[in-house]
Amino acid sequence: MTARKIHMLNTQIHDLDMEQTLALVDQAIADRKQIHHVAVNAGKIVKMQSDPELRESVNNSDVINADGQAVIWASKFLNQPLKERVAGIDLMGKLVELAHQKNYKIYLFGAKEEVVSKVASIYKEKYGQDLVAGYRNGYFSKQDEPQIAADIAASGAQILFVAITSPIKENFLYQNREALAAVNMIMGVGGSFDVVAGVTKRAPLWMQKSGLEWFYRFLQEPGRMWKRYLVGNFKFIVLVLTEKFRGKPEKK
Repeated sequence: MTARKIHMLNTQIHDLDMEQTLALVDQAIADRKQIHHVAVNAGKIVKMQSDPELRESVNNSDVINADGQAVIWASKFLNQPLKERVAGIDLMGKLVELAHQKNYKIYLFGAKEEVVSKVASIYKEKYGQDLVAGYRNGYFSKQDEPQIAADIAASGAQILFVAITSPIKENFLYQNREALAAVNMIMGVGGSFDVVAGVTKRAPLWMQKSGLEWFYRFLQEPGRMWKRYLVGNFKFIVLVLTEKFRGKPEKK
């Protein structure tokens, strides 16, 4: 499958819907190839403007989905409309179901020990003990990365979910993609483990569709999230407007 790719705000994004993304992953596993997946939202795109390492890690990924309604709106405003939002947490849920149906194995990497172990237990109880090839918390040093990647590659997992903050997860996956070559789907899932474990709640569906999921998350932890969302969203709007009107001829 050859997907249309748009370029906006120094970011490449594939025009894929959920079903197309799942089909790509399923085919990669069947062909024993690897897909390095990244999902971008407004906050990540803002970070990419000033972080060349993150920008390289994201733009060199095999599949880049739009995770965030703001990105979809921006694509339409910039006359490069994307089909739909493919939220990382939704894709993770679909991939876990796919793994269960096809007898694939998953590896869970990230979050606190009590969180990742709970997620592993939840998935094992729901889908069977054989689903989870292994798990590890997200606390490590740079020196630990080669061993972590080797352990994941040796686990027999076809799918790796990394629940660590940006830009650590993107850079880890990009820099260790060759060491993880035995894993067919590698992707970052941000705070998804916390949601699955019940540590944080996800916004109601109507807020997700309205582009207000960020506001629901902000209300849960305003002291920690105000800068990420309020300042970050403002910067994103400025970036979109700047790109829209850059080079526009002056009226005479």
